[in-house]
Amino acid sequence: MSGEFRQYLFPPDHPRLAEVRGLDPYAYREHARTPGTFTGGLVEGWTPLYRSEFRGVTEDGTLREGLYELTPAEAGEQAPVAAMVAAAYELLDVLDDDQRKRLSFDVDAVEWQTWANPEFLQFDTGLRLDLQPEIVREKALALVRASLSPEGFAQAHAMMLVNGFLGEVVDLESVLNEWSYNIALYGDPDPRAPWGWQLYGHHCALNCLVVEGRMSLSPVFLGAEPDEIDAGPHAGLRDLFADRVRLGLDLMAALDDDQRATATVFEHMVDPAMPDGRVHTGDERHLAGAFQDNRVIRVEGVRVADLPEAAQRAARGIAESFVSLLPEGPRAARLREIEAHLDETWFSWIGGSRSGDVFYYRLQSPVLIAELDHHCGVFLDYDTPQPFHVHTVLRTPHGNDYGRAWVRQWQERNRPV
Repeated sequence: MSGEFRQYLFPPDHPRLAEVRGLDPYAYREHARTPGTFTGGLVEGWTPLYRSEFRGVTEDGTLREGLYELTPAEAGEQAPVAAMVAAAYELLDVLDDDQRKRLSFDVDAVEWQTWANPEFLQFDTGLRLDLQPEIVREKALALVRASLSPEGFAQAHAMMLVNGFLGEVVDLESVLNEWSYNIALYGDPDPRAPWGWQLYGHHCALNCLVVEGRMSLSPVFLGAEPDEIDAGPHAGLRDLFADRVRLGLDLMAALDDDQRATATVFEHMVDPAMPDGRVHTGDERHLAGAFQDNRVIRVEGVRVADLPEAAQRAARGIAESFVSLLPEGPRAARLREIEAHLDETWFSWIGGSRSGDVFYYRLQSPVLIAELDHHCGVFLDYDTPQPFHVHTVLRTPHGNDYGRAWVRQWQERNRPV
């Protein structure tokens, strides 16, 4: 129902808003670090994690070798590298020396791992776009557009537009706006050698790398609170995750009672049967979010290959929806990779499974983790998950987040003798 979120608006003078109102991103960063606060606890817990040596998410702590052999892209599956290189240099051309220095990192730099999805600026990696001239913002967005599919760019950009709308609704535009995102470049833009870019901020984080015509787009975080815009120039933008929600419900509806019970790991979003820590203060039920680059995430639920054909179709649909940000060629390659591991793909669920229910699900294989979770309020006033607050996470397990497995192979093959 359009506008449902408005019944949950905080009063304008509520401390959740009043204490932040008027702060710039850097003043808010210091405020967010305050010990004992909600955000302070998150910063304290996340800060040490990003410097851990990258290995990758696994299901049992053991990395599987040979999953991501670096070969040139097959015919018809090439990334739009030429357009990306051109867009990257157009961005670099409008920057001064200091901006270029701030923007640019080595292709395997640890700074890849500083991305985060909250609104507070925990790490100021690259350039903060809302503090840049309009031409810089335009060129940065043009690089994102050149890299993604048309529908993928529209979805990612919608997260940014909704973030700006939320800032207007709660009068916090200095920290919640269309451009409150950081962008960084990794490596030198090149037709063959590995390089990439990163965009991150509230409810939108993208990590994109290309090498030899191949593309890795992972980790990806997309979310929205609310999942619509009901006023202003972008009014009518809504139901931003409708396909992912519907496909999850379709999959559960296709199961018999025993299969549905097995898929349902916990019946309630906050369940007494959950072990300590299963619901995280910031991530809630997500396991593969920011700073979880090396997490062990054990498979749960039901094996997709054992399910009815309708459920398998829904599972494939979920995978297709999550990788739809990729351009057509790399998307085909990614789906082929996912399909090859269908017999090792598992699906798990938390919460209700009827239309209108709130829930969490995870589709997991050796080459894919796709999570969707309905969340509690952050800038709106509700303490139980609502259907209009959605978070989604995409990961490439076993070492190819950030294209790292490919980068290491490239470096080994091209190391000076």
